[in-house]
Amino acid sequence: MVQGPMLLVILAVAIIFIIFMTAKVNLHAFLVLLLASFGVGIFSGMSLIEVVNTVTSGFGGILSYIGIVIIAGTIIGTILEKSKGTLTMANTVLSWVGETKSALAMSITGAIISIPVFCDSGFVILSSLNKSLAKKAKISMSTMAVALSTGLYATHTLVPPTPGPIAAAGNLGADLGLVIMFGVVVSIPAILAGYIWATKFASKYWVDADIEIDDGENDVNLPSVFDSFAPIVVPILLITLKSIAEFPTNIFGTGNIKTFLVFIGDPTVALLLGVFIAFRLLPSFDKEYINGWIGKGMVNAAAIIMITGAGGAFGQVLKSTPIGSYLGEALSVYNLGIFLPFIIAAALKTSQGSSTVAIITTSALLAPMLPSLGLDGSVAKALVVMSIGAGAMTVSHANDSFFWVVSQFSNMDTDIAYKTYTTATLVQGIVTISFVAILSMIFI
Repeated sequence: MVQGPMLLVILAVAIIFIIFMTAKVNLHAFLVLLLASFGVGIFSGMSLIEVVNTVTSGFGGILSYIGIVIIAGTIIGTILEKSKGTLTMANTVLSWVGETKSALAMSITGAIISIPVFCDSGFVILSSLNKSLAKKAKISMSTMAVALSTGLYATHTLVPPTPGPIAAAGNLGADLGLVIMFGVVVSIPAILAGYIWATKFASKYWVDADIEIDDGENDVNLPSVFDSFAPIVVPILLITLKSIAEFPTNIFGTGNIKTFLVFIGDPTVALLLGVFIAFRLLPSFDKEYINGWIGKGMVNAAAIIMITGAGGAFGQVLKSTPIGSYLGEALSVYNLGIFLPFIIAAALKTSQGSSTVAIITTSALLAPMLPSLGLDGSVAKALVVMSIGAGAMTVSHANDSFFWVVSQFSNMDTDIAYKTYTTATLVQGIVTISFVAILSMIFI
């Protein structure tokens, strides 16, 4: 197995290859990601059989987590679109916030929802609403996608009960209450940074929302607000209850009630229930609707699933190489104070794709070093978790399944996704760690 700086060369070449082949050669991202996966595995010294096994397990592993969620979410979106439920949702939200604040509304919504719901699932669930608002308000889909995704990302990496911050608090021995308190405070500039980037920079790239909305439709013929929002709101509430049930305090006990809530709140089960709730929007149960609309949703989901799976394969290959551990060990020798957790987490995130893996790995690596770094106080430990969270959002690109969920569900080409979404996560990370540094000067 290749060791040392050569690993970073392999990583850099792989990223350049993905960008060039998708943006310039226009080769489909599914094939490019698989080629990159095999290339990294072979050139890093993995055996040929190990490369194949790692690619296939990575492809299947990510789809076992999000595959059914993507299919169910796309079916819900298709039913909402064809029944004009998306128009009802758009009209309702715009009546609350106004057209000029549509992106801000989605950014805040994403931030709230991602506290109990993984950002991948949250983006899938809210995709139909996001598209309908973009179409109705005549806003570029790139703006709406970046606003929603960065809102989701901010709390996903900073605010428990998301698994990453909880695990980091446990590894570092940080007080969970302090972590939650600082997480909420620190997530505010992170959310604002993503929103401002979406409206000031991502808006320069026009991406049409691939959804049909008839502005001339008579309101009398539109679905009700309840029927339109229920397929989205009910799954979110169920997933939230699952997160609450799994909280260490066992608010629902440890018996059958908890088991039931954990089951029904699993994203796969919750989204499937959302599909059946969406059946209320079908004009009738004729074959044209019950099979036709659902079949259309499945077709729409196919390309998204394939690309997401290939992204999972690429990320798994990177995780199976020593790239992440080499970066962590190389950076840990530098005494950079509160910036050290950020740099290590950012290096791990960029190299292997998963924010949760970056958070858990960095916190485990730093735990024994905190006294020597002067960061072993209760407030200091909570801020270390914040620093790690800031690094874990820096940056999201081709090896992150969320990158492909955002780009594919938003009809964005890969090069536009890099220019708008990836850069947004970089800006988010820098703004967040800057704010954490200011807090550390005040409280440590």
